[in-house]
Amino acid sequence: MRRLLVGLLSLAAALVGPAHSQGVLADCRQLIVGLADDWDANVGRIQCFERDGKSWRAVSAPQRVLFGKNGLAWGIGLAGQDEPGPRKTEGDKRAPAGLFTLGKIYTYSTSLPAGADYPFHTVTAADCWIEDPALPHYNQYVRVDPANPPPWFKKQQMKQDDFAHAWKIEIHHNTAPPIPGAGSAIFFHIQRGPNRHSAGCTTMPEPALLAVIRWLRADQHPAYVLLPAAEYRAKWKPWGLPAPALIGLN
Repeated sequence: MRRLLVGLLSLAAALVGPAHSQGVLADCRQLIVGLADDWDANVGRIQCFERDGKSWRAVSAPQRVLFGKNGLAWGIGLAGQDEPGPRKTEGDKRAPAGLFTLGKIYTYSTSLPAGADYPFHTVTAADCWIEDPALPHYNQYVRVDPANPPPWFKKQQMKQDDFAHAWKIEIHHNTAPPIPGAGSAIFFHIQRGPNRHSAGCTTMPEPALLAVIRWLRADQHPAYVLLPAAEYRAKWKPWGLPAPALIGLN
């Protein structure tokens, strides 16, 4: 059954592929680069880059991060969904690899940290993110009436009073439109410990995440690329990414 699901997802990704970019969009001037040693690596690093014209420059030091417990698999975003190799599925505990735009910040706070200027939403008891492929609005934000919640409410509720989700940045994986079973609820968020891996998100210590939030600007059209090292070496030029030497790859 799982093999059939992966095959169907590969077909679906191929069908939507032409509507996606083949690399970094022309208006993207902020890029977060995520790098893993290989497909099964669940620890890696991210680094922030900016560009004027065609030249990228690093604006942060590399930051250690955690990926999904089982490593990486190709996701569905601006680029990567039409590549051969492992394919992201719901519940596989792999972070989606590829190139993605970023969505809103979701936070338990009523304001952004000092210096930040980016679209955000304060999460309330009415907010949900649908992770069940059998439900309508899969991989989408949904607001319900908490006084009359649907049966699935508790399992999809965003506000958990959990410090790890106090700050989150949405990564636009599998969003245009969502394919049921291809993976959902992918964010940058706070890690629970130095070796506590997520089910597919990219996680880091809170100060590092807040630094990214302060840096992001919507008018710079920020994006996130996550790749194993070998794929990065193959993709950096056609996708318009920073040269390998700029991220410490020989």
